[in-house]
Amino acid sequence: MEQLNFPEFSFRIQDVGQKKSIFDPVRKKFIPLTPEEWVRQHCLQTLHTIHGLPFQRIAVERGLKVAGLEKRFDIVAFDRQGKPLVLVECKAPEVHIKPQTLLQILGYNYSLQCPWLWITNGRDHHWAQCKDGNCRPCGFPKDLELPGVQ
Repeated sequence: MEQLNFPEFSFRIQDVGQKKSIFDPVRKKFIPLTPEEWVRQHCLQTLHTIHGLPFQRIAVERGLKVAGLEKRFDIVAFDRQGKPLVLVECKAPEVHIKPQTLLQILGYNYSLQCPWLWITNGRDHHWAQCKDGNCRPCGFPKDLELPGVQ
């Protein structure tokens, strides 16, 4: 898989027939290693290793209702009280982040009400902080201390 704009992490990768799979520590199983999954696993490791979120407080690819429609988010991390804390939208590295991606994550966040949003294709990272109904870009905070993590 290609190099992404993340620190280096160790992953468990195995060959299954002609395809590769990667171990997902949240779902506790091997998942087909697609370009988007490669980005998703880097995001999980970033949330866990750099930001200190236990895997037990992270959900991956779960359903939610948005304006009456069934949707699926990529990653949601929760605070110690179980409230949504960070919503992550992952795209494959070759997918450019477009305004539609922002609309997608804002739609998901209408239901989830996360104070932090992260959109990434593994190369470009876009963070936003949401407060009092407003979301504002805040760059990629490498040393971000997320309230509610500890």
